[in-house]
Amino acid sequence: MQRLRSFRHGTLARAGIAGALGTLMLGAATAHAHADLERAPRGVPLPASPADLTPPPITVLTSHRGTARGLIFVAPKTTAIPPGAQGPEIIDELGRPVWFHAVTGGDQAADFRVQRYRGQPVLTWWQGQSHTGAGHGEGVDYVVDRSYRVIATVNAGNGLAADTHEFRLTPEGTALIVVYHAVPFDLSPVGGPADGSVFDGIVQEIDVASGAVLFEWHSLDHVGLDESHAPVPAAAGTTYDYFHINAVSVDEDGNLIVGARNTWAFYKVHRRTGQIIWRLGGTKSDFVLGPDAAFAWQHNPEAVDRDTVRLFDNEAAPVVRPHSRVIWLRRDRRDGTATLIRSFEHPDGLSAGSQGDAQGLENGNTFVGWGQTGRFSEFDPSNNLLFDASVPAGYDTYRAFRHVWHAQPDGPPVATATRNADGTTTVHAVWNGATEVARWIVVGGSHTRALRRLATAPWNGLDTAITLATEVDRLAVIAEDAAGQPLGQSVAVTPASAP
Repeated sequence: MQRLRSFRHGTLARAGIAGALGTLMLGAATAHAHADLERAPRGVPLPASPADLTPPPITVLTSHRGTARGLIFVAPKTTAIPPGAQGPEIIDELGRPVWFHAVTGGDQAADFRVQRYRGQPVLTWWQGQSHTGAGHGEGVDYVVDRSYRVIATVNAGNGLAADTHEFRLTPEGTALIVVYHAVPFDLSPVGGPADGSVFDGIVQEIDVASGAVLFEWHSLDHVGLDESHAPVPAAAGTTYDYFHINAVSVDEDGNLIVGARNTWAFYKVHRRTGQIIWRLGGTKSDFVLGPDAAFAWQHNPEAVDRDTVRLFDNEAAPVVRPHSRVIWLRRDRRDGTATLIRSFEHPDGLSAGSQGDAQGLENGNTFVGWGQTGRFSEFDPSNNLLFDASVPAGYDTYRAFRHVWHAQPDGPPVATATRNADGTTTVHAVWNGATEVARWIVVGGSHTRALRRLATAPWNGLDTAITLATEVDRLAVIAEDAAGQPLGQSVAVTPASAP
């Protein structure tokens, strides 16, 4: 089988977004991520009304002591027509939203998490057009600082588009991304059409600052179609997704671990030469898998130490085992075996036909995104379920993470207020993404220069509603931290009359 077309090493100038976005493109049309990023909106302020901030509601199903520190990072998405609100969302332990970025124009977001860039914590995610049913997408990767300003964007090089599955920053200031590229291919040796096509699974390592492609790896150069468990298309009009690349991570020695759902395997790849060092799983495994160590349709292999890998084992679509699970495999390089040393399933017996991840936390817990099911959970080292939550029905989230994150937006808080028919006033305090707010102080009076303290209320999510017993001509809100120090104050507003 001969590949008819390919791409090789090269550079591509990165279309960047310079400057601050403040609160990131909320309440405004978001430029399509795969379009010219220089035209993306800049400095868009917080919306005038809390109604413009309506993240998908998260339902917490289980919550016990012992969870790790930090907030939770998901990116709820839906295929509903028309779609509901969707995009990157930070929530707390009670499921209350802390930050939300609504993506519009048919875009979706995925792989939302905290990483480090130039020594500082940043938010990162992929955003673009997902090809529903095909299991991949085309878009752009974003890097956002602790003031929610886009400080870098990463595009695939060599005329390609970044896929939804992986955006991983490295300490060297590079990004590892994946690409799906359809190429003409003779599929007759595997029972398909001679004039068929196949998706080449591509890894690119890109210098974030310059956009230069430093390394490029092609699955078709190293992995044959005979390794795939995916059915071969009967007609030429369907591109064969034989590999389905869905993860790239860095092994303990600096080389790469590349995950491929449709070969039921992951591959250690030399970061300079691109040669496969070893295969684990699949039809040509370099390790004999011990009892219960075999996996299928898996996602997110990650090195735990030099000999151990953790992964999300989907086991579904089609079903191989009845439930998805998280497993740890230990390789013995001397005798060429891989042994299952730990595994757990969700107590509800979840089966994720697509997507999913498993994250090791600082206290030894494991945070799990159950992919297509829309559930995400935390387990302790004894496999006890400590936390469990779900996105709304009709939504899912590709991955889910827990991270420590401290941030404060560039812009001030926003206050809106409504006079109610019963003589009370409802105040909404919004500061999208401010993580240190413990309470809100409402101040008001007859004039902006004569505002007095009217009420205090604990922070209760992205939109905290506070009811005043009286009507007020002008009012503002002040954010305070747990020590009582002011963090920011809104512009004073005049309450509107209730409709």
